Amino acid sequence: MGKNGRVPVGIVGASGYGGVQLVRLLMDHPEVELVYLGGESSAGKPFADLYPHLAHAVNLPIEAVDSEIIAQRCEAVFLSLPNGLACQITPKLIEKGIKVLDLSADYRFTNLATYTTWYGTERSDQKVAASAVYGLPELYRDRIAEAQLVGCPGCYPTASLLALSPLLKQGLIMPETAIIDAKSGTSGGGRQAKINMLLAEADNSLAAYGVARHRHTPEIEQICSELAGHELTVQFTPHLIPMVRGILATVYATLRDPGLVRDDMVTIYNAFYRNAPWVKVCESGVYPQTKWASGSNLCYIGIEVDPRTRRVIVMSAIDNLIKGQAGQAIQCLNIMMGWDETLGLPKLGFYP
Repeated sequence: MGKNGRVPVGIVGASGYGGVQLVRLLMDHPEVELVYLGGESSAGKPFADLYPHLAHAVNLPIEAVDSEIIAQRCEAVFLSLPNGLACQITPKLIEKGIKVLDLSADYRFTNLATYTTWYGTERSDQKVAASAVYGLPELYRDRIAEAQLVGCPGCYPTASLLALSPLLKQGLIMPETAIIDAKSGTSGGGRQAKINMLLAEADNSLAAYGVARHRHTPEIEQICSELAGHELTVQFTPHLIPMVRGILATVYATLRDPGLVRDDMVTIYNAFYRNAPWVKVCESGVYPQTKWASGSNLCYIGIEVDPRTRRVIVMSAIDNLIKGQAGQAIQCLNIMMGWDETLGLPKLGFYP
């Protein structure tokens, strides 16, 4: 235990946007003490050099990544690393009894061949990967509670799956008709310089990217297949929006029962998420906006039914850096530790 009986935790990859969100949230968490920040390119620098606005609150250096040091100091560690790096350090941490929450794609897949196909990295940690639990609490809360290793979902899959899950689990739609049209702010691309993220390139523009080949596609399909009870392919198209944070995923699918109306669907969603404190189903005729969720761990869901086309339209709005990344990882930690899953997480967004 750390000071005052708090659980000591660390972050590897604290220099990125996901990392700094973790730092901010963990500093205010009543049950944890942040004792370790790790990184490679920024090792040796004070964290305040990277984020001066936190200099008054965070007096920790970025240290070289060392599994021995992490194991000595931490009971749990968040890995906010590029894809392909978490799987190099995780087996050592698991062996030492550390709880690991990986924010990359390394431990999201039940079939590592799928991971290798989409991410290009060969893996030798099959046994460790097989023990990982997919970290979407609204679906896998009980599994997360027993897990030592959690593969936290991507931002697009989080928004998309929360919109789709009741439809697939309850058999309400023809699964092969599902289409996901999603839009994200630029912070989803990380803090590294990229030409398409420059203000002059992204501002006053809207563009699709990764069409028919985005890496979040197999992750979404894996969970959709589990919910549907058979192998499923999903059409997923992401877009870049000229705003900093937020995701709006709009899902379209053909209903099996053409007699279902909007109020029926709202009732079904409210029942499905009755024990999910972070999911808020909007009243009939209300459609969510990304600004509502900004800065919070909330997911807002709006629903419409088009009787002309027999399609249901579900809109899901989250903050890509909180519910789509750091906040959801902390939500998972809360469950792993047996705490209330809302502990230490922002319940209201910044508005306007």
